[in-house]
Parts: sequence; structure tokens; C-alpha cells
Amino acid sequence: MGNGGGRFWRLNHCVMVAACRKLHSHTISRRINVCRASNYNHSQLPFSKETTLLRRYFSSSAETAQSQPELSLDLINIMDQKLAAIENRNSFLQAIVNQPDASPEQYSTANKELKKLRHTVELVTEMRKKHKEIEGLKLLLTESQDDKDMHQMASEELGQASDEEKRIRHSLLKSLLPKDDADERDCILEVRAGTGGEEASLFAMDIFKMYEKYSQKKGWKFEVLDVAESDLKGYKEASAAISGADVYGKLKFESGVHRVQRVPVTEKSGRVHTSAVSVVILPQADQVDVHLKNEDLKIDTYRSGGSGGQHANTTNSAVRVTHVPTGLTVNIQDERSQHMNKAKALKLLCAKLYEIERARADASRSRLRTEQIGSGDRSERIRTYNFPQGRVTDHRVGITTHSIDGLMQGDNLDTFVDALLLQQEMDAIASFTSTKH
Repeated sequence: MGNGGGRFWRLNHCVMVAACRKLHSHTISRRINVCRASNYNHSQLPFSKETTLLRRYFSSSAETAQSQPELSLDLINIMDQKLAAIENRNSFLQAIVNQPDASPEQYSTANKELKKLRHTVELVTEMRKKHKEIEGLKLLLTESQDDKDMHQMASEELGQASDEEKRIRHSLLKSLLPKDDADERDCILEVRAGTGGEEASLFAMDIFKMYEKYSQKKGWKFEVLDVAESDLKGYKEASAAISGADVYGKLKFESGVHRVQRVPVTEKSGRVHTSAVSVVILPQADQVDVHLKNEDLKIDTYRSGGSGGQHANTTNSAVRVTHVPTGLTVNIQDERSQHMNKAKALKLLCAKLYEIERARADASRSRLRTEQIGSGDRSERIRTYNFPQGRVTDHRVGITTHSIDGLMQGDNLDTFVDALLLQQEMDAIASFTSTKH
């Protein structure tokens, strides 16, 4: 029998066995695809990056280059309990939505919660289907003991289906982990020179521009809000609004003290100095989020400072906004327009007030991050930039890169951003497994 006839016979045999065993329709379809593919190789299957990164929390059993790691049985049991609760909650909410006599408020509340659960419920449905497929493949494997070709193909398909099932479980695990609702928001970046005088101001400018270049490479919008220059044209302090997909979630761990070790431009003897810059990342908010009232605001205008000449401002375009209940004050003089400076000041003020409310709420909740990531305190030293040695070290995750020039150009910042996000995920899993309810 030629190759064409052989493939036809195997195809027909696969379909017949599947039909007799009443396998799921998509299982039959998969048999057809495999029988058609003469060069099928399940070792070339793409694997999820996230599942590889989560490896440290998986059991070490039965792990090969071709298969994804197994979740521990304890973790699976906890997941199953939570998934069962989610399915019950989903059914309850569906019943409310389908009730003709449900009030508009009940309908809106239930529908909003259903949208949040939708992704997890869809993954559960996908996993149930995959379980049925695996059961069918195991049965097919048992029934094809005397058919070497069929047995081999069924075995390969079972391996692929098992890997798919693990991938779905990993996605489910991520969907169950605690989330910060602010992660999807845009953010406010604030950079301030600390100890080190003019050198600190120059490094603050370097750090600010590093985030600007990084944002551009990510396709994010980087809007400078305000810059206060030093005598050497460094930045005493600077702020910007960064907009894009999940910006705050990506950059939130950049908050803290960034220390620099290098020879300042003002140093004549070539000695290395140590200076520091503080970085603050705030989630953006609007007046609705913080319930900002006009009567709570005191707005003053004044002439902005400058270098003189064409930069001299002869109008009261600078704006100072004070939130009377908290005493928070924001000054913006970056634009020539008073109206634009006021809009930027209000944006920055809303972010600061929103962060105060978040901090108050977080104080009453269990912590998501452990000391491995850091306390999140803005006074905490998080990273050291050593220019003579060409290295940058993040002290929270213990990672060092020797590409300091690339980092300052915004090229390699993902080295730290991804590591910190991974550590957050690890800590969330640890918190998840310690919570039985």
C-alpha cells in the first residue's frame, strides 16, 4: 500500500474508532489533522512563556523538554475549590440577569461581575473539553494495542493534549491570582534629585530621559508635565504622564531610590561620587475617582521662572493648586498657557489623592508583595547604577546587568521590569496557596 493509500487507511480507521467510541466531535477533527500530517512532531509545539517562568512553584515530577511542568497536587486542589466557587457564582449571577423582574441596579451589578468572571469561566469550559478529549485518547490508546501506527499517533496526540491541558491550567492559575485594579491605568512619573547636589540633578535628568526613551520604544505616550532645572541644566525635579496599555502595572515597581556611582562632570580629581534620585510611579486618576470638588481647591497663578531672554514669562501662566482638606500642593509651569498648566496640575493632584486612598485601603488588606520585591517605600534603595564598572543591580531581585549604556537608552529596562513582575506573580502564588478559602 502506497503512502497515499496508507494515510487514507489510517484516516478512515481513526474516524471509525472515534465514532464508535462516541468521542467529542473536535477530537475526531484532531485525529483527521494528525493523520494527514506525515511530518507531525509534537516536540515543536509552542509553549507558553508564562508557564516556563512559573517553574519554581511546580513539582519536579515527570518533567521533560517536550512537556510543560506539572502543577503540584496541593495547588491543583486549591484551584479546583476556587474554580467550583466561581462556577457557582457565575450560575447565580446568570440567574439574576435572566430574571425578568430583576431591578436595573441588580442587573447592572450582576452583569458587571459576570464580565469579570467571563475569562475564567471560558478557561474552565475549555479545560473541561480538554479533559474529555484526553479521556477519549486514552480509550483510543487502549483499543489500538495491536495497531502500531494508530497506537503511536494516539500516544503523540495524548502527549499534545496533556500539554494543552497544562497550559490551560496555568492560564487558569494566573486568572485566579489577586490583581491590582490600578494595573491597567496610565501612570504619573515623578523624578526628584536627592543627595549629591548638581550630580544628583544631572542623574535625575538621565533617569527621566531613560523612562522617556523606554516609553517611546513601548509605543506609549510620554507627556512632560513639569521640569525644574538646576544651574547645570539637570533636573531638580520632573514629572510626566505616561499613557498606554497596562502602563502602571509595568512600571509600578520602579518607585524607590535609584543610586548612582560615577565621576561627576564637576569633579576635577576623577573621584567617584555616590548620589541618589527618587522615583515615584502613581496610577493616573480623574476627578471622579477621587471625588474632587471645586470648593476644596485653592488655585493661585504666578509668573513662571526661566533662563531669561526668550524664555522669560511676562504673564501669570504658572499654576499652583492646593487641595485644602489634605494640604497637598502641586505646581506646574511647563506650558506657556495657564489653562494647560492648570489641566496638568489637576491631573497630577488627582493621581496623588488617588494614591493616598489606595494606601489607606491597602493598609487594611493583606499584602500582595513580600519583602522579596520590597516594601514599596519610596525611601527604599532599589537599584544601583555603577558607571565605572558598567553595571546596574536591582537589590530586590538580585539581578545585575552589565549593559548600563543600553539601559540608560531605554533598551534593557525590561530585564528588571519583567523580573519584578515575575516575582510579584511568584509571591501571589505563594499567597494563593496559603489561602484555602
